Amino acid sequence: MFAVTRLRVADDDVAAFRTATDELLAALRTRPGFLGGELGRAADEPELFALCTRWEGVGAYRRGLSAAEVKIAGAPVWVHALDEPGVYLTD
Repeated sequence: MFAVTRLRVADDDVAAFRTATDELLAALRTRPGFLGGELGRAADEPELFALCTRWEGVGAYRRGLSAAEVKIAGAPVWVHALDEPGVYLTD
């Protein structure tokens, strides 16, 4: 399964946001079932980013996000998140 979180970040906040995203991805890499992740920036709308993560399954995803170190590292990232569904199952 994969998760996509779209985020809107003001120009003044981009440097701190990128640092925070690197810290979040480092915390996620320590979680069982995490397969990888990456951050992308929209080509046509530079304030819009997408964080895509891949997991062995929904259980690993939920356990990974519930870890204290992930919650702490994720707070400065997720404050920019758009409120929309983002978890997708693959066949």
